[in-house]
Amino acid sequence: FDPFDFFREHGFQMPQQGPQVGSGSGVVISADGYIITNNHVIDGASKIEVVLNDKRKYNATLVGTDPNTDIALLKVDESNLPFAVFGNSDDVKVGQWVLAVGNPFNLTSTVTAGIVSAKGRNLNLINDGRSNEGRYAIESFIQTDAAVNPGNSGGALLATDGKLVGINT
Repeated sequence: FDPFDFFREHGFQMPQQGPQVGSGSGVVISADGYIITNNHVIDGASKIEVVLNDKRKYNATLVGTDPNTDIALLKVDESNLPFAVFGNSDDVKVGQWVLAVGNPFNLTSTVTAGIVSAKGRNLNLINDGRSNEGRYAIESFIQTDAAVNPGNSGGALLATDGKLVGINT
């Protein structure tokens, strides 16, 4: 059964594949232009463009990735950027309020609030294909009910004091 037969029979055609474009979020972590995001946000990208909240655009350089923790580090050529202050995720408590910041569905800077439901969740979402060699992906998620939608990946998870305690996935 092909669900698209109905559309073909009525003259609709499937669009041709063109260049793939994706989006996600990131967090500026230093005044000199270092940005952290999820590895899956930039994985396979041939070009990475960063758009700041004030609409400034930069071509980013990929500094490095760690697929096992789903983290990527980018760099843009800029100075004096506002940046996130690091908190300590070990200090986050179950029941604590957190804020998820990002750009879901290409919307600019949304903030949702939620409560930490659990810490240290290992969901086996990251599969590097090497588990047979005794190597496993590192996962230790902070679970929250803050809304995290497509495009929020790579955005900030903040404690209510504004400090960065996690990266949304």
